[in-house]
Amino acid sequence: MTSDAVVTGERRANHDRRVERSRRTLELLLDTVFRPGHWASALAYASGLQGRLQVSSSTIDAGRAARGARPLRIAFASDFHAGATTDSRLLTDACEALAGLEPDVLLLGGDFVSVRASYIERLAPLIAEIPAPFGKFAVLGNHDLRANRAEVVAALERAGVSMIVNRSVMLDAPFADVAISGLDDPTRGDPRPDWTSRDDETTRIVLMHSPDGLHAIGDRPFDLAACGHTHGGQITLPNGRALVVPSGTLSRRFCRGIFRLSDAGRPRTLLVSRGVGCSTIPVRLYAAPEVHLCFII
Repeated sequence: MTSDAVVTGERRANHDRRVERSRRTLELLLDTVFRPGHWASALAYASGLQGRLQVSSSTIDAGRAARGARPLRIAFASDFHAGATTDSRLLTDACEALAGLEPDVLLLGGDFVSVRASYIERLAPLIAEIPAPFGKFAVLGNHDLRANRAEVVAALERAGVSMIVNRSVMLDAPFADVAISGLDDPTRGDPRPDWTSRDDETTRIVLMHSPDGLHAIGDRPFDLAACGHTHGGQITLPNGRALVVPSGTLSRRFCRGIFRLSDAGRPRTLLVSRGVGCSTIPVRLYAAPEVHLCFII
């Protein structure tokens, strides 16, 4: 890496830290205003300004069908943002939808809370009710790391969720060929992938909070990487163009949707969710909340 690239990287990191500090101050102020009775999020939900939850489905060909393997049903959701800016009814809608998908595995992409870790108690009991016989797995987002991380993790673990930050787990049979790998948040954490090569018989699913996790992954192989963070812009123009995108060099390029990444070997697929809740302000516009069902075949 050249010295100019290092300087540019340091400047970007310093800029992101300043933005994070400013945003944290703003969110604390707004939380104080919105918190009493959670009036703002309740009003926004009732008037349709938090959007109506959508379920998006996709099929990822990981070569498992050719081996006679059973399809894997993955339910994925990110960015719940339990707190003063997300109405509790939207959290309930999302968790009921996830349960209705009858997943084999539940993946959760972080940002469970906004501002205060104590808000996790509005969400964790709902997650506990989602059946996922082969496991519930999660990583943390930048908002979780700005709050009391230990409190968020403890509540999720009581709900039956396994944290897989910078580690991989292999599923039980009949999905013993599937590895779920989690990454730390690239904005406030230290993402360190724990795999370097692939066995052609292993299906690799990566769970991360932000599209910027791709920087840490580099050219490592995977079949599906699922993330959120961008909220799909949260406030966008009718054509879906985001007016403001969260921190991260890849958040605008990969703002929402399914992306097929170029790869000399087996294709890699990136899923970027619009997420469930709202951060900073209790409004979504042309970026409806969503949860996902992925068939891995």
